[in-house]
This record gives sequence, C-alpha cells and structure tokens, in this order.
Amino acid sequence: MSKLQTWFRDLGMGARFAFAGGRAGWTRTLLTGIGVALGVALLLVTSAVPSALAARDARSDARQTHTSPTAEQPGRDTLLTLDANQSYRSYGVDGRFVQPEGPDAPLPPGVKKFPGPGELVVSPALDRLMKTGEGRLLRDRLDGKIVATIGESGLVGPGDLYFYAGSDRLTELQKAAPGYVKRVTAFENTLRKEGLDPVLTLLVVLTFVALLMPVAVFIGAAVRFGGDRRDRRLAALRLVGADGRMVRRIAAGEAAAGSLIGLALGTGFFLGARRLAPAMDLYQRSVFPSDLNPAPWLAALIALAVPAAAVAVTLFALRGVVIEPLGVVRTTTPRKRRIWWRLLLPLAGLGLLAPMIGMGNDSGQFNQWQVSGGVVLLLVGITVLLPWVLERVVGRIGGAGPVSWQLAARRLQLTSGSSARLVNGIAVAVAGAIALQMLFASTEDSYTRDTGQDPTRAAISVMQRSDGGGEAVAQALTGTKGVTQAVALSSTNAGRTLDMSYSDKAISVTTGTCDALKEVAELPSCKDGDVFVLTGAPDPGGMTGDTARPGEKLFAGNIRKENEGEGAQPVAWTVPADARTVPARKSPTGTMETGLLATPAAAPKGMGGYQSSWVYVKLDPKVPDAMELARNATFKADPLSVPMTLQATEVNDRYASIRTGLFVGAALVLMLIGASLLVSQLEQLRERRQLLSALVAFGTKRTTLSFSVLWQTALPIGLGLALATVVGLALGTVLMQMAGAPIRFNWSSVLTMVGIGAGVSLAVTLLSLPLLLRLMRPDGLRTE
Repeated sequence: MSKLQTWFRDLGMGARFAFAGGRAGWTRTLLTGIGVALGVALLLVTSAVPSALAARDARSDARQTHTSPTAEQPGRDTLLTLDANQSYRSYGVDGRFVQPEGPDAPLPPGVKKFPGPGELVVSPALDRLMKTGEGRLLRDRLDGKIVATIGESGLVGPGDLYFYAGSDRLTELQKAAPGYVKRVTAFENTLRKEGLDPVLTLLVVLTFVALLMPVAVFIGAAVRFGGDRRDRRLAALRLVGADGRMVRRIAAGEAAAGSLIGLALGTGFFLGARRLAPAMDLYQRSVFPSDLNPAPWLAALIALAVPAAAVAVTLFALRGVVIEPLGVVRTTTPRKRRIWWRLLLPLAGLGLLAPMIGMGNDSGQFNQWQVSGGVVLLLVGITVLLPWVLERVVGRIGGAGPVSWQLAARRLQLTSGSSARLVNGIAVAVAGAIALQMLFASTEDSYTRDTGQDPTRAAISVMQRSDGGGEAVAQALTGTKGVTQAVALSSTNAGRTLDMSYSDKAISVTTGTCDALKEVAELPSCKDGDVFVLTGAPDPGGMTGDTARPGEKLFAGNIRKENEGEGAQPVAWTVPADARTVPARKSPTGTMETGLLATPAAAPKGMGGYQSSWVYVKLDPKVPDAMELARNATFKADPLSVPMTLQATEVNDRYASIRTGLFVGAALVLMLIGASLLVSQLEQLRERRQLLSALVAFGTKRTTLSFSVLWQTALPIGLGLALATVVGLALGTVLMQMAGAPIRFNWSSVLTMVGIGAGVSLAVTLLSLPLLLRLMRPDGLRTE
C-alpha cells in the first residue's frame, strides 16, 4: 500500500471515530464543529466585505450625476435635477429635486415614475422612519405626498435614507442660477475616488489583521477540544496493534472531521447572518443579502485552509505526547518551556516593521505584506509567550490560601497549556485593539480639520439658491420656536466699468440689516442708510478682493455680462460720501468679508438675480429639537435652500469610515470571542466531569468548586491581559512611529480594552456556572 493510500485510510478511520464514538464522541465533535464554525462564519463575512462595498459603490454611482451627459437646451430626453441633501438628528437624509422636461427624461435607478410637484418617492427605510414617532419632525419637513418607494437598484443599502422630490421651480432656478441645477440626459458617475494615503492604507491593513488574528487563534484552539480523552482512545488503538505514526494520522483525521463539520455549520451560520443583514444598520451602513458574496477564490481558500490547519495543529499538539499501549505519557513533569524560541517571533515581527519607521505620508506606500507579516508575528508571539508566563507564575504558587485557590493552582500547574489556549484569543484581540486605538488616537489630529466656524455665534448657516430668498427665510425663522436670532446677508459684485473682464478683481458689496452686518464687521454704530468700507481682511484671491472709496461711482450686478437677457444689466451706484471705514470681523463660518457693507436703504437696487444670500441662525440650546425645528422652517420657506450645520472641527470622511469599520468589526469579533470562549469553557468542564463529581462525593462544597473554577479562569485571563497590554503598547508605539505621528499613550482607551476583555471573560464564566452545578452531581461518577 502506498504512503498516500495509508494516509487516506488512517484519516478516514479517524473521521469514523469522530462520528461513531457514542454520545461522548458526538458531543466532542459537535463542540469542535461549533468552535470552528464561529470562526469560519466570521471569515466568510470578512471575505464578503470587498464585494459588498463594491456593490454599494456601484449603486451609489448609478444614481449620481457628477459625470452625466448634459444638454444646453430642454429636449425630449432632458431632466433638471438639484441636490437636496438633508440632515435629521444623527441621520443623513440624502435626496434630490427632479423636473422632467420631456417624455424620455432618464428615470433614476429604482424609480418607475417621476414624482410630480409636491410628491415624493422615498426609500423604504425613509418611509418607515417618517411613520414613527422619531421621524415626526422629518415628516413635517418632507410633507409631500409619498407616491412610491425606491427599488433596490436605486439604494446604497436597505437602511439608505433617500428621496426624490418633484418640483416645478427648477426651470426658473436654472435660468437665474445655472450653476446649481444640472440638465442631464442620463444618470452616471465615472469619477474614481482617489486612493488612500499611506497612513489610511496602514489603518485598513491593521484593522483586518487585528480583527482576523483572534479568529485564527480560536479555530486553532477549537480543533484541540477533547484532547485528553482522544489520547486515551489512541492508547487503546496502540494496544490492538497501531503504531505511533498511525495513531497520529488517526488523530489528524478526527480533527479534520470536526473541522469539516465546522465548515458546514459555519457556512450555515454565514447564510443565516446573510439573510439577517438588512436588519443590521450600524452608523447608517447596511447591505443587502445579495451583496455578501465572498470571492470564489477566498471561499475556496477558507474551505481548504481550515481542515489543513486542523490537521497541522493536531500533529503539532501531539509532538510532546508519547502514546503507549497501556496509557498516555504526557510530559507531566515536563521540561520547563524554553523561552528563547518564543522570543524569536515578536523580535522577527519588530524586525519587519522597523525599516518602515518614520515613513508617514511622505515616503510612499507601506509594504502591505511586510506590515501584515510583522503584526501577525507580534500577535502570534502572545500565543507562544503566554504558556511560558503562565507556567512560571503558577509554578511558584505554594500551598497557602483557601481550598478553592489551592484546587485552582494545582489544576493550572497540571494543565497550564490548555488554560493558556482558553485565553489566547482574548489576549490577541485586546493587544490588537490597544495598538489600533493608540494609532487612531495619534493620527486623529492629522485627519481632523479646524473649520474656523463658531457654533456659539450661529448654529446654522443657510445658503440660498433662489433669488432674494434670504430675507424670507430669516423672517420665517424669526418666529420659529428655539430660534433666538436669524439675520440675512446678501452679496453682489461691483466694478468701476461696464466691461470688466474675468481677470479684473471685483468689489464685493454685502447688504444686510445692522444686526446682520455686525456679524461680519466691528461697527461702532449703525442705522439704516449707512455704508461701510471694510479693512483688515486678507485678499481672498479669485475674482473679488478690490475695494472702493467714499463718493466713487460703481456698477453693481451683472458686471461681467454673463447674461444679456432682461433684468440682467448692471446698475449704477455711488458709494455715499459719508461711508465710514470699519475693520472686518470673522463671520460665524470663519470667513472675512472684503469690499463694502451697505444697509438696505443705501444698497444698490434692481440687480435682478445677480446676488447671493445667506442666513445665520442662532438657537436656544434649552429648547428640545431646536435644530430640527429650524431646518423644517427653512425647508418650508425655501425648499431649495441649503442649511449647513456649523461645527468647530471636521473629521476626514475616509478616516471616519475606517474607524466605523473598526467598530463594526470589533463588535463582531467580541461576539465571536464570547461565544468561542463559552464553548471552550463548557468543553473543559465536560472533560472534568468525573473529577468534579468525585470531589463533591468526598465532601467538597459546591461553592468551593465554583470559586476554584473562577480562579482557574481569572488567573490565566489576568496574565493574558497583562501580556496583551505590554505587546499592544509596544506594537502601538512602533505603528505610531511608522505613521510619523507623535507617540501618545491613551491610557483610558487601554484600560477600556482591558476592561472589555475582562468583562467578556467574567460573563462567560457566569454563563458556565449552571453546567458546572449540574456536573457536580454524584451520578457523574458513572462511566462506560
């Protein structure tokens, strides 16, 4: 018989033992399968993330008009469209106004019929939100009649909040302000996003590595469930004539069978999670079930790697076990674990990362494989160092202390390796989380921009896209509950001649009431009819920045002859001789106006649509939902206006998305950690059933045994978290130096990560107590 046939025969025999070993064999195989299945399910979900993101991006591009073909004049196939993105509490509610100009106007994806004026086509998620109490104020704002819902092809995800509103005002606005309204003949977007900079790429790579490493550790631990009982069965096989190599192959076959069960169960878990995907909406990120399609090569890799890893781990675990016909000789009084080779892994990891220290965003992209390899080696170093640390610590524990402590210490001294395997996954997860938190904290300043805005002076700045709408919006807001002040400003360009070219700088003329002008200038006194000359503002560049003197004659409005139509001619205006010079002041949006300020009575008249206007809105923080009430009043006064929430700082969108992805992935990994740890704990308790029953039969109190189990869990977890903290801090320091960021130890985040790990472990221990109490019955002494 060839070697290959021998291997297949012995592996097949091991598989039969996994399924034909009675209730105990089935239980052991099922526990192994569940442990592997949890890891496989998360691996499949992770492998499906690229396809899900690609599908979301494709649907998002399909409804955009960034690079859509346009037309100069109305036609049978033209559509006027205008963005109408909204904000509602913590939600982003996107949408657009649409006005078809012909029977063949392009329909947006997922829409069967255009909404008419006053009608809405909304996404199912938006429809549900507006029908709830939470969406009451949003329903007041978007008060059009809902005539249809958007299909899946027009939605980024099932939780997408999107709408199309019919309008009959876009033709008028397109003539007055053509820069806002687009006339398109199709929906498409071929613009490609810029690639991630090196530090963001580093964050993405590290997030995947740190989240997947605990999964690999748990799968490796799961295939070793029931190791003691398995070795005793293998000893029986030696008694009937099997040699040492044969029993190892049989053990590998048994582990492979358990991993195949895990693959099947994991695929089932993944398919179940896939069907539940629409119900999961984290930070307004959601996916359709059809989006979660792992790449075939990744699915095949998982299907091949998991059984192969199970066989490799089993053979590696048996390297220190001598299986004889009359029993198992495990290195019970073993040689002490050696430290030298265990230090090689983290040192090799540091060696891979060291050449990239200081690169940051200025020295090209990081080598992703080198980064991944270095981080993996450092995190794997925890799994090989923890058994050595645990062995050294428990080996020094004497006989002092309560009985529960002595029982726990003795058990750990006998099986420190299995106890270390129990917490390896938690230690790896905590170390990776600490390093990532440190890197995110140190790089946050680089991706957080100071906007210069002052939310204490105005909570909202409303930009008008229609002619002369600023005063109307300000009046509507003035009587709104929660609004303490609403002032409108408008601006137009003026010049000294009627034939100004685009290379000539214009003079900005800003008009508003005295209260409004005080937001952009330091006014000693003011009354209607005053005009002011601004000084002190930096040259803004572009087409404005010039100024004028008192008594100078100017032309205001359409000074560049953009439109020769009716009402488009510039008007003559003379700066009053008594105009005073005043210093400019930063506006609530952080800008500084230049040129001239004029109160309504002294401002130029009859300029048509050649002026822009905006409104600064101040809110009463004591009024609940003041922000939403102000947005509603703005939308009702002028649906085409754009309210912008002012904030002092702004976080880069891509950085925020990566951080959100980390939180979502961490939540999934934490669930895996808890579930896998519970399965591991239950398996270890089942292995010790007879021992626990014997101790109870000899009079040991149940509370004593319960506390001993708690100590057996708490001590390895405490050591594992301590080691994870050291490795996490070291890895985080190296990563910060690689990113060129200042070294910053965020101790609150470190303690939070450690606390979460300890909390998960404590919860698992408490959940295992019912089984522990049931196993401490005298009938546990029965055997077959």
